[in-house]
Amino acid sequence: MLQTTYTNARAHFAGLCDEVTENREIVVIRRRKGGNIAMIAADELQSLVESAHLMRSPKNAERLLSALERALKGGGEASSLESLRSEVGLEDQELVRK
Repeated sequence: MLQTTYTNARAHFAGLCDEVTENREIVVIRRRKGGNIAMIAADELQSLVESAHLMRSPKNAERLLSALERALKGGGEASSLESLRSEVGLEDQELVRK
């Protein structure tokens, strides 16, 4: 995580934007008056928001963490979409595409 002052961020804004998007850095900008702010790539922010949403439900969080643990141990096998939907209780729901 990079830190800089408001004045420096203003003077080097384009370079900071490149650093954030190309190198996945988070840049914290310190301000004299008011709270500090952070620059983060928009797609990274979207991913964090989605993860937070998925982890909000304790049951879903437990299921996701269990799946992560199995994946890290190298366990599990590839499944069909139908079997995965059945496993999480979605077998009767229509697949909705945005």
